[in-house]
Amino acid sequence: MSAVPVPQPDPGRRPGGVERWIPAWGWLRRYDRRDLGGDLTAGLVVGVMLVPQGMAYAMLAGMPPVAGLYASALPVLAYVLFGSSRQLAVGPSALTALLTLAGVSRLAAPGSPEFVVLAGALALLAGLFQVLLGLVRAGAITNFLSSAVVSGFTSGAAIIIALNQLKDLLGVHAPSGSGLVSLLQGLLPRLADTNPLTLAVGAGSVVVLFALKRWKVRALPGPLVVVVLGTAVVGLLGLGNAGVAVVGHVPPGLPAPALPRVDLATLGSLVPAALALAFVGFMEAIAVARSIAARERYAVDANRELIGLGLSNLLAGVVRGYPLGGGFGRSAVNYEAGARSQLASVVRAAVLVLTLLVLTPLFTYLPRAALGAIVFVAVIGLVDVREPVRLFRVRPADGFTLLVTAAATLFLGVELGILVGVAFSLAVYVAGSAAPHVAELGWLAEAGVFRNVLRFPQARRYRGVLLARPDAALYFANMNFLESWLEAALLRCEARASGERVGAVVLDFSAVNDVDAVALEAIERLLTSWQGRGVALHLAAVKGPVRDLLARSGIAERHADRVGHLSLTHALEAIGAELEPPQPPGDAAAAGDASTSHPAGATPPRRAGGNV
Repeated sequence: MSAVPVPQPDPGRRPGGVERWIPAWGWLRRYDRRDLGGDLTAGLVVGVMLVPQGMAYAMLAGMPPVAGLYASALPVLAYVLFGSSRQLAVGPSALTALLTLAGVSRLAAPGSPEFVVLAGALALLAGLFQVLLGLVRAGAITNFLSSAVVSGFTSGAAIIIALNQLKDLLGVHAPSGSGLVSLLQGLLPRLADTNPLTLAVGAGSVVVLFALKRWKVRALPGPLVVVVLGTAVVGLLGLGNAGVAVVGHVPPGLPAPALPRVDLATLGSLVPAALALAFVGFMEAIAVARSIAARERYAVDANRELIGLGLSNLLAGVVRGYPLGGGFGRSAVNYEAGARSQLASVVRAAVLVLTLLVLTPLFTYLPRAALGAIVFVAVIGLVDVREPVRLFRVRPADGFTLLVTAAATLFLGVELGILVGVAFSLAVYVAGSAAPHVAELGWLAEAGVFRNVLRFPQARRYRGVLLARPDAALYFANMNFLESWLEAALLRCEARASGERVGAVVLDFSAVNDVDAVALEAIERLLTSWQGRGVALHLAAVKGPVRDLLARSGIAERHADRVGHLSLTHALEAIGAELEPPQPPGDAAAAGDASTSHPAGATPPRRAGGNV
């Protein structure tokens, strides 16, 4: 789902009383009984789908399959109480499963009792970070993860996840991993050991899933069909005795809550993975929550999402689960099946609890290849090959950000991948802000506005005056660039005017939202030093916050006659500037403008409002 604008909450209405602390109290009190049918249907559909999906994601995370059921049942109730989305289906996801595998496999063997304990501790840490971020209202952290970073990370992680499933689809014993090189090194030498029967079960499961997905058979959830058919085939034909790996015994009943026992040193080593999970799980959840909320025309509170998701992870950590997120596909199915509130999640949790209490014996002959196929098909659609093409066409810097993030995720691992992506996107931004766009302006008589002379060659300059517009906040990293640009522009103007000196420079500050102390010092230096060269520097259309900074620094008082112009026309009137005569057709053509005509005597309106 693509992120779209979401209506913002009314700042005048804030929930009070119980609703302020438990948001579910609000929708429960205002629940419309007409929504009950859709909520029940969605809860049943997603609950049935989540049984095999949760077990499959648990295997991806290096956990016993039953851990997926533990993580899918009770922890979601915490989000029901404290989350703000009505349709988000919190639970195990492919991305959080892979991050769990990457973070814990360095400390314990996947599937071992130690691994299960550490995965629970990881969920507790990730949940704690999310709750703390929500309490300090840090939901704005989503602004630091651009769509290019998220898309690159998701595509890279999806490839890693898909490759991790090949060992189960082929029936070979190969180590799991979170990097492309290590995965291929572990898998390629073992291809000769492929079990033909396992391959047949896995390939058949993939074909069935793709077929049901293509035909959009909503009445038959693909994962459930694959699980039922795979279990029946393996059980009836006795394929488990022929080398086809099965889930085996799944302990019935609900897990007893208990805190994982982990020493402080080990807990500290889990912090990087927990931070990555806290951010990735939240980004995954908030993206899908906002997308659905925009369609339903209600607002999602990022801070409540952090708290709700964090509490779900805390609960998952004490019921022998592992870190959770907000699945894209699962939430989409929940919404399309008719979910109108989080009551659908309560129904879904009841389905999972019933499964744990009664239905676990049915999973004895469930082939692991079928679970691997479920994950493989679920994540392969996350590899977006169109997005980089679009980004390179629209803005190449974002295209490179996507590719760098995807490559880092593939070759450095999922934990470092997203960090590299964020660092690269910030570096691109800083590099761009250090060399901002600066336009030389001229008067466009036909439209009555000032415009960039490079884009509008017919725009007329002023005799002995340079008009320029920096299009960025000014700070220590870009002031040298601006000064160099202005010096070069002065030389160009004088050369164009056959040596006639420029007596004034007017900077249009309409696009400058902020200046730092270094920029203020540089502005005052130019105001003073250029005056000695016979060049008067003027500032026009300065915004209120920047005017305040000029006032506090004393510049507004010391240079009141040159920094207080409300618009470019005010500044031009103050210095008595005159338009250059229109160029003859031949000169205009030579300058790159094919015989543009100008109304005779066209001049800017008196007291006009500057450029647009």
